[in-house]
Amino acid sequence: MGTDREDERSESSKKRAGAERHASREAERSEDEPPFPHVPDSDDDDDAVVVPDAAGGASRSRENTDHAREGAIATDGGASAEGDSCSPDSCTCGEQTAADAEPETQPVATDGAGVANVDEMGELGDLEFTEPAEDASQDVYDDAPDTRVGVPEGVDLDTPEYSIRSRMNDIETPDEKTWFMELDEAVIDEGRCIQCGTCVAACPSDSIGVGDDGLPELVKMCTGCSMCWDFCPRGGMRYERQWKITGGEDNVKGAGDPITEFSARVEDDWTDGAQDGGVVTGVLATLLEEGEIDGALVATESDEEAWKAESYLATTTEELIENAGTVYNQTLALGNLDLEQWEHKLPDKDWEDLSLAIVGTPCEIEGIRALQDFEWDYQAQNEGIRAVDYTIALMCTKNFNYHSLMGEQLEEQRGISPEEIGKMDVLDGKMMVYDHDGEMIVEEDIENFHDAALKGCDECADFTGFCSDITVGSVGSSDEYSSVIVRTEQGMNAWELTEPKLDYHDLEDKSAVGKLQGWDKKKAFESLERPFDPDAPRFIEYSDHAENYGTALNPHDQAH
Repeated sequence: MGTDREDERSESSKKRAGAERHASREAERSEDEPPFPHVPDSDDDDDAVVVPDAAGGASRSRENTDHAREGAIATDGGASAEGDSCSPDSCTCGEQTAADAEPETQPVATDGAGVANVDEMGELGDLEFTEPAEDASQDVYDDAPDTRVGVPEGVDLDTPEYSIRSRMNDIETPDEKTWFMELDEAVIDEGRCIQCGTCVAACPSDSIGVGDDGLPELVKMCTGCSMCWDFCPRGGMRYERQWKITGGEDNVKGAGDPITEFSARVEDDWTDGAQDGGVVTGVLATLLEEGEIDGALVATESDEEAWKAESYLATTTEELIENAGTVYNQTLALGNLDLEQWEHKLPDKDWEDLSLAIVGTPCEIEGIRALQDFEWDYQAQNEGIRAVDYTIALMCTKNFNYHSLMGEQLEEQRGISPEEIGKMDVLDGKMMVYDHDGEMIVEEDIENFHDAALKGCDECADFTGFCSDITVGSVGSSDEYSSVIVRTEQGMNAWELTEPKLDYHDLEDKSAVGKLQGWDKKKAFESLERPFDPDAPRFIEYSDHAENYGTALNPHDQAH
C-alpha cells in the first residue's frame, strides 16, 4: 500500500518526465525549421498570431500561447504522444498550473461578423442610435421596403400561390364562406365590375381599396365574411329584387310605379353649364339652403385628367353649381363615404347627426339602399352610409371606362383631345360631344362606342333607378328640360321644397321612357347568365352564380 508521500513523489516524477520530453524535442528541432509545420516564420513573435482574450476581449500574442499550441500540435508533423495533449483549456504535460487555465467561454469573432459593434481586433465599440421620427413612420430602408434581400443572384424562389391553402394540413375552403377572391374571380377579373364601390363600403374590416386601374383590390387580409360578394350588383345581390324597396308592384315594367312625373328646368343663369334643365343641382341646392342636408356626394372633374370623374362632397351652393353636368365614367362613389376624407369640409359636425344626399347611377343607388337595410358595422364607411338621407339616380343605359372612351375612342380614333371638350351628352341613342363654344363636334350612334362601355352595364335592366327617391334624366323631355320621376315620400319632400324655383309640367313623353327601359331590359336578358327573378331571394349564393357563369369554385385552391 502506497503512502500519500509516495503518491506525491510519483506525480512529481511524471511532471519531470514530461518536462524532459519537451526539452528533448526542442533539442532535436533544427534551427532552420519553422516552429510548426505549415506555419510561416515571423520576425516578430508578438505580431505573428493574434487571438482574442476570452476574459476581456483584449488580444494576446503568440508568446503567451506557445505552450498551449506545443501541447496540442506535434512538432514532427504527427500527433502528440499519447497522454500529452495541451490546449488553452487543458494541460496534461504538467507545465500549466490551474491558475493559468482559461475559463470556458465562446471566442468572440475577430472580424466583427454578425456583431455590428465589434472591430477586426474583437474590440467592442459604441452603438449609434437613430432618434425615431415623430408623427411619422420611421424610414429604415435604403431602398424600397418591398425589395427582397438575402436572395442569391440567379436563384428563382418557388413562391407558393393561393393553392398553398389546400396543401396546408389538408385544409379545405369552408363552403359557407365567400371571400374577396371569389368576387375577384367572378366579377372583377371577368371585366364585369361596374365600379359602383359597394364592395369597398360593405367590407367590415376595411380590407378592400381601389387600385391604380380604378378597380377594387384587396389591401388587407380578407376574413371571408362574404359581404363584398353579397352586396355586389353583379355578384351576389339580385338587383331586380331591390326594386321592391319603393313599394311598387309594377317595378319590372316601364318606369316602374312612381308617385308622379314631370318635365322641369331651373330658371337661373347658371343652368348653361348644367345637364339639360339643371334639376339635380337645383334640388340639392334647395336641400342645402333649407338645412335638410349638410352636403351632397357628387361627381367632379379631376384636376389632373380632363373629363375623369372623381367623387366630391359639395357643401355649398357654389360648389354644386361649379360641378353641375355629367361626367360619363364612374367614381366608385360608395367607396368614398369614409367621412374622414371629408372632415375638412365638415367642421364641427357631429357625424351621428349628419345628413347627406348622394347622386349616382342606378347600380350605385341599389348598393346604398341594400347597405342601409342592415345594421352591420361597415367600419370606415359606416357613418357615411347611415348619413345618406336622399338618393338621386341618373337615367343610365351604360357607363364607360375613362381611358377607353376619352383616350382610345375620342382622342386616338377621332382626333379629339379631352381638353377640347366642353360638354358631353347621351341622347336619343346618340353620343353627343360639344366644344367649349357649344359647337357639336361628335354626333354618333352610341353603339359605335360599345367597346368603351363597362361590360357589366350590359347586364343591367334598371335604366330609371327604381330604388331612388328621385330619378332625373333627359329621355321623355324636350331640350333644356329634365325628366323627373318622384318615387318616395322623401323624394316628394325634396320636390315640394324645390318646386317654387322650377319651370315644370307633366312629363312630355312617358312612352319614350318606357321604350328605353324595355330596350335596356332586353339587352340585360341577352347578357345575364343567371335567371332574372324579382321574386327570388335578395342574395345569390356564389355556388349558384358559378354554376350559371362557369366560374371556379374555391379559386383559392386553384392557384387563382
